[in-house]
Amino acid sequence: MRLNTVKPGPGSKKPRLRVGRGASAGQGKTCGRGVKGQRARKGGYHKVGFEGGQMPLQRRLPKTGFRSAIKPTRAEVTLSDLTKIKDSVITLEALKAASVVPASIEKAKVILSGTIDRAVTLQGPAVTATKGARAAIEQAGGKIEAGTAA
Repeated sequence: MRLNTVKPGPGSKKPRLRVGRGASAGQGKTCGRGVKGQRARKGGYHKVGFEGGQMPLQRRLPKTGFRSAIKPTRAEVTLSDLTKIKDSVITLEALKAASVVPASIEKAKVILSGTIDRAVTLQGPAVTATKGARAAIEQAGGKIEAGTAA
């Protein structure tokens, strides 16, 4: 095989269709635009989704749903998840290291689900707790420090 013999496959390159060049060319007179109407005219433009003045489909259908922009950066942690961490001081980095939360998480909230039987300290502004979870942690002998992580 030589570079000067390389050609495109048969039928893959079609010649450009020249419209408006007479009846014998196959696209004479109306040039494939049909007869009259907005699309037959020069500059016959309308927006995508335009339905000729009729109320368009995207406006007829009801609006549904909401996707929070911050949801991918937040996580809920249960009390049962805290027992998986061996350290007594729990920070966001400790939660990520134990694979309790994904690496992309910026803030985590401890919720009252499950039980905790040992004293743990929640540390750092990125880890907070609900009222019920706070009471359960304090009952187990733990505490919550809202200051910056050491």
